[in-house]
Amino acid sequence: MNAQHESTHIESAGAESADAAQDAIIEEFSFFSDWTERYQYLIDLGRKLPVLAGELKSEANKVQGCQSQVWLVASGDANKLQFLATSDSAIVSGLVALVLRVYSGRSAQEVLATQPRFIEAIGLAKHLSPTRNNGLAAMLAKIREYAGGARADDWERSPESGLGNRESGNCELGNRESGNRESGMQ
Repeated sequence: MNAQHESTHIESAGAESADAAQDAIIEEFSFFSDWTERYQYLIDLGRKLPVLAGELKSEANKVQGCQSQVWLVASGDANKLQFLATSDSAIVSGLVALVLRVYSGRSAQEVLATQPRFIEAIGLAKHLSPTRNNGLAAMLAKIREYAGGARADDWERSPESGLGNRESGNCELGNRESGNRESGMQ
């Protein structure tokens, strides 16, 4: 893989579907013969992540459940969610890059419908420590939480809902059946 090819994939996450992004990741990892090379590739991907501004590395943006520090910031709406993230760990930064490639630039509906099949397909589930697996699961759960909140916010803003615009831009998860709102962001 050349550096230009790798960088393009991270920057153009929204240009292909989430399934196509996963297929491309699976194909890229198939070129490596052992896990030493795969870990190096993860580290290289992590180095290409955009720098996250210091003020975004706040407790509110920290993903709980990760052994390493991971900060995840979401923006956009139900039509297109953008995620920025970084970690203080080289390998985890590579995992972040893969996750962003699959989920950033997608609609909330696509995010929620996309299972991270690339994790099993490239062997990550078997080759990550239990704490890294837990952190990866926490990061994916947080992304799904943001997507669920964006979809809920979109539902509330729609003219059919009769609820009008929300004052807050925070992503919150709602329980549509009971009509209760509960915060999905902490």
